[in-house]
Amino acid sequence: MTGSDLHRVGGCLCGAVRFEATLPHLNFGACHCEMCRRWTGSALLGISVPAENVVWTGEDHIATRQTSGWAKRAWCRDCGSNLWFRVTAPGPYADQIELPIGLLDDAGGLTMTNEIYIDHKPDSFAYAGEGRTVMTRADCVAKFSLLDSE
Repeated sequence: MTGSDLHRVGGCLCGAVRFEATLPHLNFGACHCEMCRRWTGSALLGISVPAENVVWTGEDHIATRQTSGWAKRAWCRDCGSNLWFRVTAPGPYADQIELPIGLLDDAGGLTMTNEIYIDHKPDSFAYAGEGRTVMTRADCVAKFSLLDSE
């Protein structure tokens, strides 16, 4: 894997918001929780990136909202594209954002390595491939204590 593999650019539907990101890896996951499904209209297919690894342009077009007691989401004010999800509670995930991989100009070379809230996945969803980690809601609550307040 080269540094150029990890450097990605992307943006919203209308182009008002753009970003450059240095990915820490090429793995992404799917979240099937109700909040992510309502936010995206499907599962959130996102990659975890340290917030300091993303440089945004068009920040005046970004709107945010605290969507739970522990997380915030952002979108483009102009076109409504979802931009990121971020844990706001203190702890090991507070410096990470989840970037929807659909925002990347080139999502090639990425691999789905996990699915969470698998017990909330609609039965009509089926992703190809094998070998990924799957976690139920109970598994997620046990691993991520901040979810206890959900």
